[in-house]
Amino acid sequence: MPKGSLNVSLKGADDIFSTEESRQEQQREQVQQIPIGELFPFKNHPFKVLDDESMQRTVESVEQYGVLSPLIARPRPEGGYEIISGHRRQHAAQLAGLDTLPVIVRNMDDDAAVLLMVDSNLQRENILPSERAFAYKMKLEALKNQGARSDLTSTQVVSKLRSNEQLGAENNQSRETVRRFIRLTSLIPELLDMLDEKKIAFNPAVELSYLDESQQRDFLEAMNDTQNAPSLSQAQRLKKLAQEGHFSYDVAFAVMGEEKKDELDKVVIKNDTLRKYFPRSYTPKQMEDTIIKLLEQWQRKLQRQNER
Repeated sequence: MPKGSLNVSLKGADDIFSTEESRQEQQREQVQQIPIGELFPFKNHPFKVLDDESMQRTVESVEQYGVLSPLIARPRPEGGYEIISGHRRQHAAQLAGLDTLPVIVRNMDDDAAVLLMVDSNLQRENILPSERAFAYKMKLEALKNQGARSDLTSTQVVSKLRSNEQLGAENNQSRETVRRFIRLTSLIPELLDMLDEKKIAFNPAVELSYLDESQQRDFLEAMNDTQNAPSLSQAQRLKKLAQEGHFSYDVAFAVMGEEKKDELDKVVIKNDTLRKYFPRSYTPKQMEDTIIKLLEQWQRKLQRQNER
């Protein structure tokens, strides 16, 4: 071969005649059928998947029509796929007995995955306060991480303040509301459950989040013993007492046992007093139901005596 000749390798016919459109099509995300056992929940997923009436309706729909909207997941280093969007659909599919699910597999870093996971769930109609609290916290951290990165064209640092504002604007809420929701993540699980069940109001719950774990547990015991839900003013006073180093179970019991303007005729019986008359396995609700039934029987007995 002459010294100056070029070493040129000829491309195959498929490469020569493939169009830019076909090459882009190959790169587009495709829906795959993935075994349900290879799909795992998002780490620290803040949204609850409940077996409620809504889930039952979803199961019935899946049984009839299948899963119409594909899940979004990303590959896991240890194998399988981490669900980013579609936890309820996966659970419904499990209950319906499906073996595979339609999934769009997307390579995403942690922050991008958190943002998509939170945003796809915040569109739901009914979101519990605890779900919103942890979702906001996760998204705020992801926004801060993304803002701290730099690329070839800019170097931008997003402060906590600006991240709060961005998060609030995206959810039609103020920066202060976002901050207050995130405060709720400092509550112990029992108090968070009471907030979700509307046994404690939002504003008092925010104030109680400033108590440490031990103080929160003392408060919970005092709340159960007095059978009182905290008002905003009571929660604020307990927060102040804790900050001043004067908090204890006895203090919490005294505050929670105070008569409120709308409860001047309320009778408070300490939990320890009632426990003497009930099996240990009884919950406060079972104790209450039993007391009401006994009082109704007593009332009927009095009525019969008066009729004689």
